[in-house]
Amino acid sequence: MLSRNAGLDTVRGVSNLAAGRLYGILDLGYVAQSDARRTVAAMIAGGVDLIQFRAKNLELAEIARLAAEIHSETSGSDVPLVINDHAEIARDIGAEGVHVGQNDQSVAAAREIVGAQCLIGKSTHSLEQATRAMAEGADYIGWGPLFATPTKPDYVPIGLGNIAAVHAAVTKPIFCIGGIKLANLPQVIASGARRVVIVSGLLQAANVAEYARAAKALLDQKSEIRNQK
Repeated sequence: MLSRNAGLDTVRGVSNLAAGRLYGILDLGYVAQSDARRTVAAMIAGGVDLIQFRAKNLELAEIARLAAEIHSETSGSDVPLVINDHAEIARDIGAEGVHVGQNDQSVAAAREIVGAQCLIGKSTHSLEQATRAMAEGADYIGWGPLFATPTKPDYVPIGLGNIAAVHAAVTKPIFCIGGIKLANLPQVIASGARRVVIVSGLLQAANVAEYARAAKALLDQKSEIRNQK
């Protein structure tokens, strides 16, 4: 798991972010508010390396309240909490990160709000966007959607073809996202992915912790093979 307890780079996640492989998103489109904290605990138990909180259809005050509640759960572990979209909420509750999309505020604007000791991730959908996000100072990028996904129904899948190319072009950690599930994870890994985000497959699993462990095992196995070469 990622540590937040050993200096500035680690607090921001820069030095240990490369070790993270499985990124889970707690999306309230799939999980009831009353189950949010329990689901986060299961994600942590399953070995998820980062957790993002996404709540698209709630009032800001309610998002902030839930985010603080979830952060009280993640704070007992070494798993950073990343807030989707709302840098002010990330700052106010002391979350470890914020994630912005292409149509959200810039990385620089988010950095002004959250400060230096906070991860900033950015969603990208093309090689141009990925290299631009790196130049803007994003600590990591999301790359996708690889497959069609109900989470982002208006986005055209970008497929697996450029996974190797984006890893060659971008030196920051890259988390592939979009329609990734256990069934297609081996294919995603074989295409060059080193880190992935899983949303619906994880959240809708009968056992969230076991699903996370299975995904992490596949990613760990590939990482071990890569390190032996």
